[in-house]
Amino acid sequence: MRAAREFNFDGLVGPSHNYAGLSFGNVASFDNVKSASNPRLAALQGLAKMHALAQRGFAQAVLPPQGRPNFALLRSVGFTGSDADVLAKAHRDAPVILASAYSAAPMWTANAATVSPSADTADGRVHFTTANLNCKLHRSYEHAQTTRTLRAVFANPQHFMVHEALPATPAFGDEGAANHGRLCAGHGAAGVEMFVYGRAEFDSAAAAPKRYPARQTREASEAVVRLHGLQPARTVLLQQDPAVIDAGVFHNDVISVANGNVLFYHEQAFLDEAASVQKLHQAMHALGAEFIPLRVAASAVPLADAVRSYLFNSQLITKADGKMVLVVPQECEENPAVARYLQELIASGGPVDELLSFDLRQSMRNGGGPACLRLRVALTDIEARAMRQGVVMDDDLYVCLVNWVGRHYRDRLAPDDLADPQLAIEVQAALEELSLILGLPGLYKS
Repeated sequence: MRAAREFNFDGLVGPSHNYAGLSFGNVASFDNVKSASNPRLAALQGLAKMHALAQRGFAQAVLPPQGRPNFALLRSVGFTGSDADVLAKAHRDAPVILASAYSAAPMWTANAATVSPSADTADGRVHFTTANLNCKLHRSYEHAQTTRTLRAVFANPQHFMVHEALPATPAFGDEGAANHGRLCAGHGAAGVEMFVYGRAEFDSAAAAPKRYPARQTREASEAVVRLHGLQPARTVLLQQDPAVIDAGVFHNDVISVANGNVLFYHEQAFLDEAASVQKLHQAMHALGAEFIPLRVAASAVPLADAVRSYLFNSQLITKADGKMVLVVPQECEENPAVARYLQELIASGGPVDELLSFDLRQSMRNGGGPACLRLRVALTDIEARAMRQGVVMDDDLYVCLVNWVGRHYRDRLAPDDLADPQLAIEVQAALEELSLILGLPGLYKS
């Protein structure tokens, strides 16, 4: 087994962070539609989590926000004139489309791509497939900038391969790492990659949700397996229970999280729990690795509490001593059933022996917790040195980014502010400066 570390690449919240409620099926996002946001606080909350984990010795990096507003979207649907004209017309005639052009969703980099480490791939490189996110208008344009960013950070073709997004059709609906997990004896060892889908486009008899859309298709997951050159024996495809999608579990990372040889999951996560867990057992056994399923019963944490608190949208991270820490949103400690369960989990003597809680209220109100905010990338020492170093979080970068946020971010943003041409100017100037701070000049020039 080669030595490798898992880097968490957190999305930096952008200066136009807002609550547009664009994501039908994401209950938290929809509940806060059109309320005022605090972009400065949102960015500082995310940075505080990144810095705290970096100080603990975990490998932490940052991915920059996407350019906003998305004038390409606005002009492609018929809004013309100067930038100010385009914003005014869109605000008057189609405020939802304007909100889509200002979408804050790219902060959730768990949806940026699916990542397979070099230990798993046929060519021995780290593979990324950018998610097409074609289920939602406001996210369907993200893949172009995401691909550009990933290719800028992971630019060395000897070690990295960044694939284009899958075809933007319903058959290949792909939401990235939010529906992907990896089980292994160590980050540098060959592992079992777990792909969780919500529906099958070409199987009319397959179960599917009735209330909310299933965003990940089986066909998309199978395509990523092929692109990354993964071995079938070390790949497991599972179906999410359609009933939990209809309960607001729009991605699998809202109902389960994998790390090392541990799968932390709710009993209602998968369509056939027993068969799903058995497949993972068999695949891990074939690698000679132990598999530890941490099952949370509905009697301990009802599904509604799991969704409300985002218990499973947490980061599960291996510490230097081999034990694991669970990084949860503050809401978990405020939910009686979840708080009680977590106390029992830490006291159980199992693989998870520490809890870290963070105030990520601004992100949570928009529908994403700690796991949504980060893209996991396992890298060997050589691969880590081959990526762009300016994105790696340390004390100096943290101070620099906090100061940058203080210079450029507003502390209040209401829906009508999106029509303000000055906001667009402020955001674009801030991002240009950020690209230089991170050592990624020209990142926002298409």
